[in-house]
Amino acid sequence: MAWAIATARSKRRSESSAIAPTWWLWRDEEKGRGLLRRRRQLSPIVLRILAVNIMALAILVGSLLYLGNYQERIIDNELDALLLQSRIIASAVAENAVVIDENDKNILSPMLARLMVRRLAETTEIRTRLFDMDDAILADSRVMLNNKGKSVLPPAAVDNEKPIGSLTIQWISRLFDMIDLIHEKRDYPLYEEQEGTRIAHYDIVHKSLKGERATQVWRSTSGGLVLAASVPVQHARQVLGTVMMSRLDTNIDQAITSVRLDILKIFGVTLLITVMLSLYLARAIARPIRQLAQAAEGLRHGQMQQVGFAGMARLLDSEAIPDLTQRRDEIGDLSGALRDLTAALSQRVGAIENFAADVAHEIKNPLTSLRSAVETAERVQDPTAQRKLMAIISDDVNRLDRLISDISNASRLDAELSRDATVRVDIKQMLETLVDVYHHPSDKPAAEVVLKPLDGNLQVTGVEIRLVQVMQNLIDNAISFSPVDKPVFLSAWRDGHWVFLRVEDSGPGIPPNKLTAIFDRFYSERPRTEKFGTHSGLGLSISKQIVEAHHGRIVAENRRDAQGQVVGAWFTVALPAIVVDVAD
Repeated sequence: MAWAIATARSKRRSESSAIAPTWWLWRDEEKGRGLLRRRRQLSPIVLRILAVNIMALAILVGSLLYLGNYQERIIDNELDALLLQSRIIASAVAENAVVIDENDKNILSPMLARLMVRRLAETTEIRTRLFDMDDAILADSRVMLNNKGKSVLPPAAVDNEKPIGSLTIQWISRLFDMIDLIHEKRDYPLYEEQEGTRIAHYDIVHKSLKGERATQVWRSTSGGLVLAASVPVQHARQVLGTVMMSRLDTNIDQAITSVRLDILKIFGVTLLITVMLSLYLARAIARPIRQLAQAAEGLRHGQMQQVGFAGMARLLDSEAIPDLTQRRDEIGDLSGALRDLTAALSQRVGAIENFAADVAHEIKNPLTSLRSAVETAERVQDPTAQRKLMAIISDDVNRLDRLISDISNASRLDAELSRDATVRVDIKQMLETLVDVYHHPSDKPAAEVVLKPLDGNLQVTGVEIRLVQVMQNLIDNAISFSPVDKPVFLSAWRDGHWVFLRVEDSGPGIPPNKLTAIFDRFYSERPRTEKFGTHSGLGLSISKQIVEAHHGRIVAENRRDAQGQVVGAWFTVALPAIVVDVAD
């Protein structure tokens, strides 16, 4: 019955353990599909690059579209031209339309003035008016006198032909007006045509009658600007009147609009080129990053789920990550770092796998011995044999305890090395302290530890307590192999950028084919006089791990005499040296 219940419980546990990984894989697969769906969307990097480049271009074009200063320069040029024409007409009137009245004063002849203004204005097609000093208008190029009175001539013909796409230009012009509203713009007064216009209606005429030249700009009710210039008519330095020329100018707005349209055309072409270059740049950045992300995700969601932890080390190859180091940029650096990380992770996973296998093998041996001793003890009735079996069981338990403790220390070593802070270590002082420790008398006789003379700068960077642990392992190992009457020698020296530490014993030496294997985990080669199981075989392996964590190396060699006979062994540790500051 008990066997049946145990079998049923085991079956339920196996079924539940089979269901749990299935649900875990399903959850990760759903997560992976979500990542793939996000990859199909437009990359945020593309959007950011486009936004930055287009925004910079838009700001530049917006500043170019504001042509307020350009418009003012055009108006000033038009006013200068109008002022020049007014001076020409004023000079002609002053030379040919001045007569002497009955008081021997120079005055303008209305008849001659009208004739000249009429003829001269025909060549310019600009409205020209002549005012005298009595606040009266003498001539107007738009007014013609005849027998029936006066008639007003139509204004000069204006080109009202609408350009192609004028409807489109209208709403573009509204957009331009909105741009102009953002900046300060001259607020010109509204021009209103009045019958019987006199001097009082025009400030520029008042200025001209004082001998000054003046210009004025108005806004027209029909659109455009009304430009005017007034010049005094002077004869013999005497002001006799003033000539005022004015015209409706719509070409300025058309010129501004034309320039803005040209800017928009250039903007369109530039925008297209900017978008294409931005997409190329984004592709050059986003695509390799996406490749790296897909490769990393493939390792996580694809290969690792299929092979499990045991086969992870075989698949965690640096070749699984695309090699983009030829780019010679930050993305190439990222690719190289990921490849190095993958290779290091592969080595770490492999080391964990081997460590787990070695631990299982080492623990299995004392467990097998324990089981055999327990099974035998149940059948043996002899008290002496039972005491021997209990001694074996006690030794195996102690061996297991020691083995588990050493395994625990070895498994924590990497984490502790990464957390411990490195300091400057004086090798000479460290070795002298170790020699003092081993000079203390003990109950068990052992070989003496002797430190050879040390010279030079023997300083390294590292975790001092771990370096002491390495030297203690090597010294203990040397003492266990050396005869009591022969000392163990310690020495250290510097050669270039390296500091060397050496431990020499007078033991039987190391088998030539085991000079490398002795640093393997759980390898044990002990003296014959030593009780079996007193060492776990992790001491030299831990020492090698510590030395390599300090970017150094450790080697074992046999000592030979003049005849080539093995007289002992030595272990040499090489560590990177540091340069001592002069102030130190």
